[in-house]
Amino acid sequence: MEDVGYKTSFDIVVREMTFGDRRTAFYFMNGFAKDTVLTEVLKRLTFLENDSLSSDALHSFFDIYVPAIQVVKEQDWDNVMTNVLSGGTAMFIDGEATAILIDAKAFPARNPEEPTLERVVRGSRDGFVETMLTNVTLVRRRLRDKQLRYEIMRVGDRTQTDICIAYIDDIVDKELLQSLKDKIKLIKIDGLPLADKQLEEATVKRGWNPYPLVRYSERPDTVAVNLMEGHIALFVDTTPSVMILPTTFFDLIQHAEENRQTPFIGTYLRWVRFAGIMMSLFLLPLWFLFTLRPELKPPGLSFIGAQQAGKIPMVAQFLLAEFGVDLLRMAAIHTPSPLVTAMSLMSAILIGDIAVKTGLFVNEVVLYMAISAIGMFATPSYELGLANRIVRLLLIVTVALFKVPGFMIATTAFVIYLTLMRSFNRPYMWPFIPFDIKALMSIFIRVPVLSNRTRPNYLKPQQRDRLPNEEH
Repeated sequence: MEDVGYKTSFDIVVREMTFGDRRTAFYFMNGFAKDTVLTEVLKRLTFLENDSLSSDALHSFFDIYVPAIQVVKEQDWDNVMTNVLSGGTAMFIDGEATAILIDAKAFPARNPEEPTLERVVRGSRDGFVETMLTNVTLVRRRLRDKQLRYEIMRVGDRTQTDICIAYIDDIVDKELLQSLKDKIKLIKIDGLPLADKQLEEATVKRGWNPYPLVRYSERPDTVAVNLMEGHIALFVDTTPSVMILPTTFFDLIQHAEENRQTPFIGTYLRWVRFAGIMMSLFLLPLWFLFTLRPELKPPGLSFIGAQQAGKIPMVAQFLLAEFGVDLLRMAAIHTPSPLVTAMSLMSAILIGDIAVKTGLFVNEVVLYMAISAIGMFATPSYELGLANRIVRLLLIVTVALFKVPGFMIATTAFVIYLTLMRSFNRPYMWPFIPFDIKALMSIFIRVPVLSNRTRPNYLKPQQRDRLPNEEH
């Protein structure tokens, strides 16, 4: 056991005891072992007499005397070590080549709490935690389907990170499922200490593409809904977020709050969110374009445009404002919670107000930058909001360099770029391209639950109808 640091690492424990006439050793990690379970096992074994064990001591311990729920036999030494390092306990019996693995784990864990990124006004308040077993249980509680499957895999030569592939067997596209399994098996990496994000990069291999090709969620109800549609969910141990795949651009801009309200209110909220996302992309470049080319403004929009120039060139104002918002966001993340409000007020009021009063910035730049930032924060997917910010910066630069042709070419290239993207061989811009009017209407309008009878066809589900045996 010296290869794992026995007698060097203080948390590696070997407890040697004699039960009956057999010498045994329990091998476990002190911080992972569930002492109550192991104590009960030891209590039971202490009652054994010398003649209690048959000639097959392994059989006696495994089938009769070890009072634990999850117990398996294992002969492979590497598997034994991996199990112990994962929190299990190995029981070695003198004279036996097979070890008994007792699943008595107690991981450090916090209680489920509402996710900070996916809050809802009315709805469940439990969210995923860093323990994978707790996360899969939260989904199982909502989805009591006998077809729900949880397949376990391990990735990383050193970390041996547990990964769970979740799907509904009679709905999911089996070709997509097998393709995902093959990609995970082919991963050659020393470890996944950063969990799901490193797994995404290892499976998707998107290079420098800023747009997310998987969706993340910390809500069990959201994961359950997507599983019922035919998606696949990837649970990675030690992370409170779950990957949902494949995904589209329009999946990333929907939120659970819309389905917690009535269809009318949900549709209104969805439109407001879509408008905010579009403004975060195009409001600043369009205003900049109208400032540079005022003759393009319609008569009703004559008030748009800077009335006076600042001391800093306009494009530099935009870039500085963009970088300032990013800096403020990062500062808010790293600032202790009691100081965040004071820091935000100081940055927004003092710096912004002084910059305008001294003539460095134009009022409208600060105004439209604030609107665009709000639109970015209203984007449900954090990764999508950051990617849209990069596109906005590129649009501003192209407008500054080439004006109208730059805006038109950059916007067209942006749409074409998204159209050519694929998430696990699924079109990223579905149902806009390829065009599906019925599916597109279900995105722009939050339809009532009983009217939503079919699953998205881009997922290629085995059962297209949600209730195939019911009369519609």
